Amino acid sequence: MNVNLSLIPGFLATHGRVLDRRRYDLLMGDGDADGALAALDAYRNADGGYGWGLEPDLRSPESQPGAALHAFEVFEDVAPHTSPHAAELCDWLESVTLPDGGLPFALPVTLADGTAPWWAGSDGTASSLQITAISAAAAHRVAAHDPAVAAHPWLEKATRYCLDAIQALEERPHAYILSFAVLFLDAVYDTQPRAADLLKRLGTYIPADGRVPVEGGTTDEALRPLDFAPHPGHARALFAPEVIASDLMRLAGEQRDDGGWTVDYARISPAGSLEWRGAITVHNVQVLQANGVI
Repeated sequence: MNVNLSLIPGFLATHGRVLDRRRYDLLMGDGDADGALAALDAYRNADGGYGWGLEPDLRSPESQPGAALHAFEVFEDVAPHTSPHAAELCDWLESVTLPDGGLPFALPVTLADGTAPWWAGSDGTASSLQITAISAAAAHRVAAHDPAVAAHPWLEKATRYCLDAIQALEERPHAYILSFAVLFLDAVYDTQPRAADLLKRLGTYIPADGRVPVEGGTTDEALRPLDFAPHPGHARALFAPEVIASDLMRLAGEQRDDGGWTVDYARISPAGSLEWRGAITVHNVQVLQANGVI
C-alpha cells in the first residue's frame, strides 16, 4: 500500500481550504493547534455555532447542526490542547435540541444557493438520529481530553436520545444512519452499558463484505467497512480482519495522481466539490495513519 505523501501539500494548496491545510500540517507534526483553531474560527458565529460552508454542501452562513461535526473534528485534532469554543458549541447545540434530546437534521437556511436539497429542505421540527449520532460521537471523542465537553448537559441528552433511537430500530436504516449509529456506539462503548448489545445488533444489518449501498445516492455510492470502523476499536469486531485489510488497500489505492482523494457522492456546487476533496484527503490520511499504513 503506497501513499505518496509528498504530493499532498501541493494538492491541498491547489484544492483545499486553509482549514484543511492547517489540519494536515497538524496531523503531520508540522503545524500547531492555534493555527488550526484560528482557521476554524472563520466559520464560527456569535451564537457559538458554525456555518459559512464548514459543511461543504451547506453554504448558508447561519449555525447548523451539520457543521458541528466538522468543528468537533478540529477540536479532536488539537488534543491535548483544548478550546473554550468546544463547550460553547455544546451550549449552542443545547439551544437547538428538541424536547426528546435529538437535533434537527438542519435548521432553516437563509441562503439556499450552493446548498444540497437534503439540507435546504429539511424539517427543523423533527429529531434526526443521523445528525445527532455523528455529532455526539465526535463530541465524545473530544470529551476524552476536554472535561468541559465531557460534563456538558447537551452531551448527556444527546447520548440518551441516540441510545433510545437506536434501540427502537426494527429494520436496517439508511446507510448513513447505520454508519453514524455504529460510530456513536463505538465512541460510547466503554461508558454506556447498552452500547455493546446495540452494536452487535446493528452488525446484523451490515453484509460480510461491509459494503452498504446508499439509497438515493449516486449510481455507485456505497459505504465501506472503514466508514463504519475507521479506527481500531470496538466496531472492528463487526468485520473479519481480512475485510478491514482489504478496505485499507482500497483506500490507499484510491489516491489520485494529483495527490488527493475524491468522493463518490453528489457534487452540489463548484466550491463544495473542491472543498470535499481537501476534507476527505485529510480524513483518509488520518485513517491510514491510525491503522499503521503510513
